[in-house]
Amino acid sequence: MQFGFYFDQTRCVGCFTCAVACKDWHDTPAGPSHWMKVNCIEEGEFPHPAVAYAIRPCYHCENPPCRENCPAGAISKSADTGIVTVDRGICLGQEKCGTCREICPYGAPQFGAETDARMEKCDLCRERWQGGGKPICVEACPLRALDAGEMVQLEQQYGRQREMDGFPFDASAKPSVIWKRK
Repeated sequence: MQFGFYFDQTRCVGCFTCAVACKDWHDTPAGPSHWMKVNCIEEGEFPHPAVAYAIRPCYHCENPPCRENCPAGAISKSADTGIVTVDRGICLGQEKCGTCREICPYGAPQFGAETDARMEKCDLCRERWQGGGKPICVEACPLRALDAGEMVQLEQQYGRQREMDGFPFDASAKPSVIWKRK
């Protein structure tokens, strides 16, 4: 089984509620670490400019390069859900390593502002799944631009669009995300 995200770009207005809810739920301090990011994609030229948004969490890749390249073995992938997690107690920290940040094509590994911070990232709110809920970003989105669940079910419900403008799809990593483009 593989869990992942669905993102409807036609609904997102760039309010950042998903990102704020994520920081609040996980008690992530203000600073450089953002488990959920929202990128602004600017297109067109005057007199026809356009703006769209795209989420940038960890996409819990089917073949995560961060896991394969972590020298400490701190990154694992659940066989039950496909959720990619990090054991911060084993992580060597950004001053001694940072390989995960360098190798991830999506910029998911984050490091806080503290000295020798350990890697942290979106864990698809795995504790909420255990309680029957969905990730806090999904529940918080006021325009219902986000969903999460088993990839097979998401594909049945939303289709199989895996590529989008401004998203560098990596076929070897196989990010677990489905898009609805503007």
